[in-house]
Amino acid sequence: MSDFSFKHISLILFLCLSQFIQAQVILDDQMIPLEESDYHNLQTPYHTTLTFFYNLREDNYDPKVASEALFLDDEASKNAERLAIKLKQIFDGNGVYVKISEVPNDPNWIDSLYTTQSRYFFDTRRLPLVYLEKINGEWKFSAFTVSQIDEMHKETYPYGTDRLLNILPKMGNEVYLGLHFWQLAGLFLLILSLFVAHKLMTFLLDRGFMYVVSKMGYGYVGEKYLLPVARVTSIYLIIVISSLFIRLLQLPIEVVSMVLKLLNAAKPLVITIVFYKIVDIVALYFSKLAEKTESTLDDQLVPLMRKTLKAFVVIVGTLFVLKEGLEIDIVPFLTGLSIGGLAFALAAQDTIKNFFGSIMIFIDKPFQVGDWITSGDVDGTVEEVGFRSTRVRTFRNSLMYIPNGKIADATIDNHGLRQYRRFFTTLTITYDTPPELIEAFVEGLKKIVDHHPDTRKDYYNVYFNNLSAYSQDIMFYIFFEVPTWPQELRCRHEILVQIIKLANSLGVRFAFPTQTLHMENFPEKKTLVPGYAAEASAYTAKLQDFVAKELVRRDN
Repeated sequence: MSDFSFKHISLILFLCLSQFIQAQVILDDQMIPLEESDYHNLQTPYHTTLTFFYNLREDNYDPKVASEALFLDDEASKNAERLAIKLKQIFDGNGVYVKISEVPNDPNWIDSLYTTQSRYFFDTRRLPLVYLEKINGEWKFSAFTVSQIDEMHKETYPYGTDRLLNILPKMGNEVYLGLHFWQLAGLFLLILSLFVAHKLMTFLLDRGFMYVVSKMGYGYVGEKYLLPVARVTSIYLIIVISSLFIRLLQLPIEVVSMVLKLLNAAKPLVITIVFYKIVDIVALYFSKLAEKTESTLDDQLVPLMRKTLKAFVVIVGTLFVLKEGLEIDIVPFLTGLSIGGLAFALAAQDTIKNFFGSIMIFIDKPFQVGDWITSGDVDGTVEEVGFRSTRVRTFRNSLMYIPNGKIADATIDNHGLRQYRRFFTTLTITYDTPPELIEAFVEGLKKIVDHHPDTRKDYYNVYFNNLSAYSQDIMFYIFFEVPTWPQELRCRHEILVQIIKLANSLGVRFAFPTQTLHMENFPEKKTLVPGYAAEASAYTAKLQDFVAKELVRRDN
């Protein structure tokens, strides 16, 4: 906030406050009865209240008469007037506005709400220890209330600020704009102190706080996350200072009550904003932890946790604003909320089922973001797990949204959690391939598997397996130890290229569905049927040459 806006807003508030004070004083004068006997009467709660407050007004100041409304023992009688003044200051400092017309005017009145006794409570929320009690036919402030006056006065004006109640009025009692000079001076000092506190805190946060955080190596985090929290916290300190010193100005009770309600509502509001921003810091911390884990589901859990915590902070903060600022009893509200929540749960059971389904997914971890899963009609890669549904990207590049309640109850085939990825194919070679060449070819296939860095070495099957209609079949059954499908495809490519090279090196021909017509050889014509070496040693030599050139060279 700039200097210009701060000064002008303060001036506007000050003028509005002074006009409001004058109007409230006039209204209060109109409520005063005209019979003098009503100002010195203790027969009913109404008359006792009137006697106490009327005789402590500026224009009819008589604390001795007001002290007669207190039940005093011998010790307390020595300080009767001081106790009466302190009790009035307790009412004013807590912003308790007593409407005289609403106090019962029945000498035999019974408190049927709390005690079923002859007692009258002014404000059970802010002043639960202050009440009138019928004693020997007269209504007075109870002995218990009188015994607690000094303690309540210290709580209302803490940190020695009660001394200012006696110092400030000595600055002058001239009336300007409906306020005494000392009250105007007090308002000026309050606004000045808030302005100085605002400037000081801004300087300390922008310069001192950021300097310390930057030295610790958290400059970016401090500027983006910590500094906004610190600034909002400084606003809370200003609100606390305002609520502390506004009591000392002894403004009309209507004004103090209104201002304190606003400040009391602002306190939980500011605290809610602080915790709302702290959630971002907590989420940042957990996101850093999630980055260190192999599971991608943790990365998805962090935004879900952030949204949940923010919703919780907003709900709890709203309840405290209603309780502290608007003075609404939230217990009946929570009771009604629980009943309404039951009806809501019945109406939205599918939504709730999906929510708990998402919780079970995060607890059991049947899959994580990036896994390829299959479940019924679902076949694709998991992209996101939300409150209500899981988002899966299919291999057609379409997007499927599956309710978490459904997917939590379904059978899921998680291809992404496979330790090994199977590769099975049948290599078909022509019928004219000699057995010795088949043996050499199978042995070369096994060496290809043994020399590949991403194949499972403890279990694989490569055998001459079948005689089909047009080929001799070799089963090639191996496993890749890779986490993702693209890596599996890369390994397949490398293996198949090595197989082709091996076949070309040994002279093995792959079969395909054909019909062969054999004709008698003509003179001086070379036959189309390939010739093979008569001995197995020739194929063994070719195999050793292939291993030396292709596999061993690749390993090195």
